Amino acid sequence: MEYPVETFTPAEAARLAPHVTSLDGPVFGLVNLPETVKGALFARYSRYQGTLRRLFLDEFADSLPDGGGEAFDGAEGERAAQLYERIFVGYGDDSVAQLGGAHLACEWVSNVLTKVLQRPRLGAYLEQSTRYIPYDTPLPAGGYRYYRDPELGPEYEAAMDEIFGIYAAALPRVRSWAEGAFTRADGESEAAHTRACQAKALDLLRGLLPAASLSHMGIFATGQTYEQLVLHLLAHPLPEARHYGRMILDTLQQVMPSFVSRVERPDRGGEWVTFLEQREAAGRRWAARLGLDREPGEEPDGGPSVRLLHVDGDEDALLASLLFEAAGAPEEVTRTRLAALSGDERRELLTDLLGGRGNRRHRPGRGLEALRYRFSGSGLARTSAPASRTSSRPPASRASTAARSTSRTRRGTGSPRAARRAPRSTRCASATASASCSTSTPARRCSSSSCAPAARAIRATARSRTRCTGRSSRCTRRSPAR
Repeated sequence: MEYPVETFTPAEAARLAPHVTSLDGPVFGLVNLPETVKGALFARYSRYQGTLRRLFLDEFADSLPDGGGEAFDGAEGERAAQLYERIFVGYGDDSVAQLGGAHLACEWVSNVLTKVLQRPRLGAYLEQSTRYIPYDTPLPAGGYRYYRDPELGPEYEAAMDEIFGIYAAALPRVRSWAEGAFTRADGESEAAHTRACQAKALDLLRGLLPAASLSHMGIFATGQTYEQLVLHLLAHPLPEARHYGRMILDTLQQVMPSFVSRVERPDRGGEWVTFLEQREAAGRRWAARLGLDREPGEEPDGGPSVRLLHVDGDEDALLASLLFEAAGAPEEVTRTRLAALSGDERRELLTDLLGGRGNRRHRPGRGLEALRYRFSGSGLARTSAPASRTSSRPPASRASTAARSTSRTRRGTGSPRAARRAPRSTRCASATASASCSTSTPARRCSSSSCAPAARAIRATARSRTRCTGRSSRCTRRSPAR
């Protein structure tokens, strides 16, 4: 894709140069600025229709002292660079890569790529919001705001133009409807009412925007997070992701070169990228072998678009986890006391432990982590790559796969090896079998509250785990037995 290039006057370019690593690239770092200004720029980013460089000139440049006019040279000091070469690269101490961070602006990225960029989760991400920014304005070079690639063909561009044309035609009509449906409240200014109706219209129409819609993102992360992000981008089957991975790496080499020095070394980053590519290829190969690589449109009509596949944990696990910090007794004793409570007492206990939440920032505690739900959504968008790289799974499914893998490995009984070790006596044989209680499901994973074999198996498993002495090769001695 040919990314739009902004033009600046000589005075604007001179004002920008000390604070950005590039005046024309879609990826650039923020430098020589107070941390508060960097954070404020990203905070304003989500509702600003232009680019970050233009935002800085329009709203922040006049409130800062002159940067001196010299462009950022990326110098990090010889002693510091040698220390990172010795400890980070030589000794392999990854923890030192967590001690520095950078603010990066990533502009003109597709909605698909925004999900890939946010996949690591170990950073702070700010994205332009389709609730506040209209997508009916053409790009500086003309055309609507969507990702373009000649290999996608003319049919793709025609379809995108049609979708964005519908969006652009509907926006004034929906805004007019909102102004009539939601009258101005007493004391509300006309400008505030107009903004609210515009936001309502944008919120109603944002579902029309395709995955190819372009957005701007701000990222703040540590060097360790950036290294892993770049490696995954370089190994990604999506061409846009690989191209962006190269641009992000080039920018980081200007801002914090020692933190990403391993990426381009063949025996480090080269091997990691190869490993990730092989793992991705193996996943695609097995999906095809098992007939799981169906294209969109082959799913049967009807049925829910989102299905609950599996539940880990039950009400007893939730209550015991919520009581963990306050209790001094072993968990099996806690579960025994909980089993003796009536339904009303359990409801009262849960209400008290969750607390009276006044707003979403009143978090109810980490005890809720005892429950895990795994969902599957049909009709997820797939991404296609040019013939040089075969098509891959969508980032959404990749994220789901990774999440499912994480949820399975966090419990010993969730691994395939542990499942094979499960004795037949733990198979659920409840006469009150329900949708969540199958006779073919291992009891320790059954979530039915009326399943007696499941409860016995859970208690037996808990007792056996508490007797661990750390003598097995698979047991970490310093970890809790559970």
